[in-house]
Amino acid sequence: MTHPRLLPARPDLAAAHLREEVEADRYVEPVDMQVTAGVTAIRREPRDDGPMDTQALFGEVFAVLEERDGWAWGYSRHDGYVGWIDMSALSQPVTPATHRVSALRTYLFSEPDLKSAPHSLLSMNAKIAVGTRQGRFVDAGGRGWVFEGHIVPLGEPAADFVAVAEQFTGAPYLWGGKESLGLDCSGLVQSSLEAAGIMVLRDTDMQEAEFAQRFTAIAHDAPRRRGDIVFWKGHVGIMVDEERLLHANATYMATITEPAAETERRATQSGSPVTSVIRIGS
Repeated sequence: MTHPRLLPARPDLAAAHLREEVEADRYVEPVDMQVTAGVTAIRREPRDDGPMDTQALFGEVFAVLEERDGWAWGYSRHDGYVGWIDMSALSQPVTPATHRVSALRTYLFSEPDLKSAPHSLLSMNAKIAVGTRQGRFVDAGGRGWVFEGHIVPLGEPAADFVAVAEQFTGAPYLWGGKESLGLDCSGLVQSSLEAAGIMVLRDTDMQEAEFAQRFTAIAHDAPRRRGDIVFWKGHVGIMVDEERLLHANATYMATITEPAAETERRATQSGSPVTSVIRIGS
């Protein structure tokens, strides 16, 4: 059964590929559009103050099933997440990405000149189609210019996802965020693993179920090591060594590293003990 947050179906409308799986008044073939804003919210409702469940970064593709009053309903081709996106953040045609942003953040400049006005700020894992080069800048699919030292080919993963995650230290906590200017606990895990070439689902509950199938579970009280993923109900963090945990959290409203024992003490006191510990890799 597909997770409801990944199921592009409503009673009145569903994606065409679900015709044999769900009942709907009509079935629609999606129209792919590309995110051309630096980042945009995927919302639960088609309004500016609708709850944000996640974000789509520059260069990602959104499969549109319906357009309504300046909003697009559909799903992310990146991780399958369903919701509404402001149409002003999308455009066509889709240009296949060749590179991703490897720096924590970088500017999309209007000209191949560091003194030119920037169009927007791009966060780690934003996708670009590299065009011509001028000096130290590359054309990002006609959308602007990016410093070439801040991008890598899509097939060139970071060696250590924990080191990637540590770059987000100090980033403010933002529910549904997955960028350098604000992210939540599962967004931190998803983004850092993606940079290392490991694609995973978005939310904590999805991640815990997926990781239990893909990776190795260890005992809650077993010695931990760098890269182990610790889950609680509704929360997740990354061990940076045997004793310290890195996590984006609402207690400090920031991404911090602290003793894992302290995190577990607070969680247990609030009735939320560790539910699983997952080891990524051998």
